[in-house]
Amino acid sequence: MNGTGVHPARAVRAWEWTGTAARLLLAAVLGYAGLLKVQDLTEAGRTVVLYRILPDDTAQLVGGVLPFIEVSLAVLLLAGLATRVVAAGAAVLMVVYIAAITSVWARGLSIDCGCFSSGGTVMDGAVRGYVIDIARDLVLLAAAVLLIRNPRTRYALDPWVLDTKER
Repeated sequence: MNGTGVHPARAVRAWEWTGTAARLLLAAVLGYAGLLKVQDLTEAGRTVVLYRILPDDTAQLVGGVLPFIEVSLAVLLLAGLATRVVAAGAAVLMVVYIAAITSVWARGLSIDCGCFSSGGTVMDGAVRGYVIDIARDLVLLAAAVLLIRNPRTRYALDPWVLDTKER
């Protein structure tokens, strides 16, 4: 027993289950968002253009590539492969998404973020939508940070693929 009254092995198992939940949450959200966008890459590019952060051609390119990055990260997270590195990539994406949504909100633009849809201009409810989008992305960022700090999770390929002595 340690000073908290919890057996160390139990604490490790609980932490691994928490990490597993975080890994699967990130995989599900990124995979779902990416697969929706892959179905219409032109529209995904147009959605990034609506943010008015990048030049139109660059925004179209980003919109076309981003879904494949999201799906790739989701597959790696689902498998539990290179978890710390993939979680760091997901964290970077979440920070970029939060910054982009905050930028649109600060500039008074009314757009759908395009996270789980083709995006577009919205007339009412944009501010409420921005708060929800940012809150969601903050939760996902927290999950990614948790995995960066402790990438060891249950049902992951990391221990089998990486040469660890913890097996």
